[in-house]
Amino acid sequence: MPGTAVSLPRSPVRLVSLSLATLLVSACSGAAGADDDTAGARTVTVTVGYQSKTINTVTAGTLLRSLGYFEEELAARGKKDGITYKVAWQDYATGAPITAQMTAGKIDIGSMGDFPLLINAARGKQLRQPTRLVSVTGYNLRGGLNTVVTAPGSPVRSLADLRGKKVSTSVGSAADGTLVRALQRAGVDPEKGIRKLNQQPSVGASALAAGSADALSQFVAWPGLLAYQGRATALYDGAELNLPTFHGVTVREKFAKERAGILDDFLTAQRRATDHLRQQPVAAAESVAKETGLPAEVVYLYNGANGIATFDPALRPELIDALKKDVPLLKAAKLVGDVDVDAFVDRAPLERAAQGPSYPKATAAKPELWLKGQSTTRTFDSPKELLKAAKSAKGVRAAYVPDAVTGTLWFADKAVWVVDGADLHAFVTPSGAKAYTDAHPGSRVVDHATAVGLAS
Repeated sequence: MPGTAVSLPRSPVRLVSLSLATLLVSACSGAAGADDDTAGARTVTVTVGYQSKTINTVTAGTLLRSLGYFEEELAARGKKDGITYKVAWQDYATGAPITAQMTAGKIDIGSMGDFPLLINAARGKQLRQPTRLVSVTGYNLRGGLNTVVTAPGSPVRSLADLRGKKVSTSVGSAADGTLVRALQRAGVDPEKGIRKLNQQPSVGASALAAGSADALSQFVAWPGLLAYQGRATALYDGAELNLPTFHGVTVREKFAKERAGILDDFLTAQRRATDHLRQQPVAAAESVAKETGLPAEVVYLYNGANGIATFDPALRPELIDALKKDVPLLKAAKLVGDVDVDAFVDRAPLERAAQGPSYPKATAAKPELWLKGQSTTRTFDSPKELLKAAKSAKGVRAAYVPDAVTGTLWFADKAVWVVDGADLHAFVTPSGAKAYTDAHPGSRVVDHATAVGLAS
């Protein structure tokens, strides 16, 4: 089930939307969320910053935009108060430019990862444009949303092998945080022990392919995409840290106070998009794939029924606690000073707007098979059953299997397989498989084809 390389050009639709966004913001005298009375009718433009390819933010970005739920909520509000509401969607590769635009008063609502959220809080306070965290998009309780990868055939087999090597990441991102913590645990100085390249995800991917970077630490969906395309091999699964990571929604405090109803509408729309994704994960993956140019198989790896990300707007205590543990790392990197996380988190808007039953906490992922032409997937109780079914099936689109230790879902044909007696176990990384075989005498690593044969 090899992946097909895809290019990720900036969509013409995105360019048009950005141009429209610029015009709309200009019509509002350069301030997001402002009023425009020049045409005799009152108009309010809401500017939303999102990351289309950071696909565990889709319920506040790509998917939400494609479904039109926010516009629907605003249209209903407009019928009641006689105001015309418009949404200007602005697409970025990382959270940093969203924060820059928010602190300049040009973006009202934005979504980004946990480390960028802290920088958002710090910059907002510093520049007297305070922001507040109001909801979560997707999370992974073990940290599996971030991965370190190397080029296929690389001699680098462990984090310790990265000493003196060039590692690409986006400084200040959640993926950078994973890299720093992982290196520290491996006994490698994250600042002096490696040569860190501060690059955008796409630039880092190109650097890895060109050999100008020895490894790449990035957030969704880049590691999965590169693995799917055969352009990278997983070196370190972020879930090995066993520390929660998530993405969330932040809003300018001034906007939240002056336009509380609009914020409520956004969070209601986000809840609706979350319901849609959880109830129709295949359709949601196809939709996000169409909007972003990413393969649907990669989107589903993260956003599927057993995907690496769990979607839930709730500001879970364990996620907020994890955010507090992130502050010292950002302080050490001199990216923030003190951050009052409790003051940054505002639970009131979500409590007002997102009414509905609570979602259950993420459960252990199961092996999953997606066949061509099917709008649903099949799950299995064991990796062996998955491989057996995949071998006899016609038109396999993708087969996914969870890591035997971390639970991180991965492509079955990209996983590292271990046979232990009559059992088959899958691992995201070679080091994970080695740790298992070292602890289980008689077990051995086999390739995917051999694993399929043993499963039959």
